[in-house]
Amino acid sequence: MKVVKELKKWIELYNEVHAAAEELELAYEYVKEGIISEDEVDEAYRKALELVENLEFRNMLRQEADQMSCVLKINSGAGGTESQDWAFMLMRMYIRWAESSGYKVTINNLQEGDEAGIKSVTMQLEGDFAYGYLKGENGVHRLVRVSPYNTQGKRMTSFASVFVSPLVNDTIEIEINPFDYTWDTFRSGGAGGQNVNKVETGVRLRYNYKDPDTGETREILIENTESRSQLDNRANAMRLLRSMLYDIALQKRMAEQQKIESNKKKIEWGSQIRSYVFDDRRVKDHRTNFQTSDVNGVMDGKIDGFIKAYLMEFAAEEASGK
Repeated sequence: MKVVKELKKWIELYNEVHAAAEELELAYEYVKEGIISEDEVDEAYRKALELVENLEFRNMLRQEADQMSCVLKINSGAGGTESQDWAFMLMRMYIRWAESSGYKVTINNLQEGDEAGIKSVTMQLEGDFAYGYLKGENGVHRLVRVSPYNTQGKRMTSFASVFVSPLVNDTIEIEINPFDYTWDTFRSGGAGGQNVNKVETGVRLRYNYKDPDTGETREILIENTESRSQLDNRANAMRLLRSMLYDIALQKRMAEQQKIESNKKKIEWGSQIRSYVFDDRRVKDHRTNFQTSDVNGVMDGKIDGFIKAYLMEFAAEEASGK
């Protein structure tokens, strides 16, 4: 049924484009006969072009994981309060984008900053193609502004890293050995009533991941405080672990197919994918060179231009395995 639903959607989109193209052709004939105005032809052309571009855009999301929901994690970089405030601003940006795009947002774990902002946050964005749209957000995001936390009014640079992975569902099988993980519990902080503060509802999952190729072992740590129920938090922590393991396998497969990793910047400090320069009113993506002067709009979640530019340039190469 899932395959049928997806094929049906493609047919509907094709029919929309086909109908718009026919309307444009008729409009061209009618304007020559003086039946309609040139403005009406321009409107028919604009509509047809928009539908074609949207269909091309959707065609960029052909990977297995693209149609999934996603897990988005933000970590503040070095720089104390300024970087923690920047991480909070990015969290707000993605929440605004998700809400305007019709996605359900759930905050699984949030570590507040020392004075302001956040140290880290893990969120779930649930809905079709959430991972496909946001996978290009992986990387380091740089902020340049006159910091309100600097008494001397100096221009400061801050960093935060964004990690996006597909959120697996029950139809995808991920093998997890019960001997490779352990549980800790702790009291959830913040507001939420007596139960949150007095009962150990927060869970911490430690998983020893062994790389099947190199044999190297590393610990994967997941904390979940979303629910007041420890059982619910355990279930969601396991779901997040399955998502991370799926993402690791997915990345290995992409590397083996020699996809466009050479064109991507590594996720490390000093190799930012995007710069947000508030004083110059400019946000620029360094991979696609797409930029805008609408800084306020971007921080309010208007990032579709960056998403589309990335997918149109790189997703086709990913899908073809080049």
